[in-house]
Amino acid sequence: MAIRTSHVSALPTCLATLALLAAGCGESSTGAAAYRPGLGEIMALQQMRHAKLWLAGDASNWELAAYETDELEEGFADAMEFHPQHKSSPVPLTAAIPKFTAQPIAALREAIAAHDAAKFAGAFDGLTGGCNSCHSATQFAFNVVVRPRANTFTNQDFAAHGK
Repeated sequence: MAIRTSHVSALPTCLATLALLAAGCGESSTGAAAYRPGLGEIMALQQMRHAKLWLAGDASNWELAAYETDELEEGFADAMEFHPQHKSSPVPLTAAIPKFTAQPIAALREAIAAHDAAKFAGAFDGLTGGCNSCHSATQFAFNVVVRPRANTFTNQDFAAHGK
């Protein structure tokens, strides 16, 4: 079945709604258990952040690229906190995530601070490769991450604007 463009362009709105719902779920006044996001939910948000990071860097919006890098790091921390060991993965996420993302994120931060588009593209591809290596190490190699091919965030301008 083919995915219609209208469904693809609705993805950012759906992910944003999911994030808002998840943020509003905490421990109730009755002491009920706090909401624990699934790894799939966390990684769906990571996918959105990954795409927005590329779009920001590609547009030389370094401030937004730095923000999305911070958000990615927070998402990785959430994945490790809520899912230190996931299903039948032979490697704990607390070991795999830092192993495959720490160096690429440091390279991204360096490229962003230097406002260097070429270094940013290389560092971004390094992060993408790190994500795929992590997926392989945790038996999720069927989930392959790539550079975004199009902007699905039609409601956001990624160009840098003066303050």
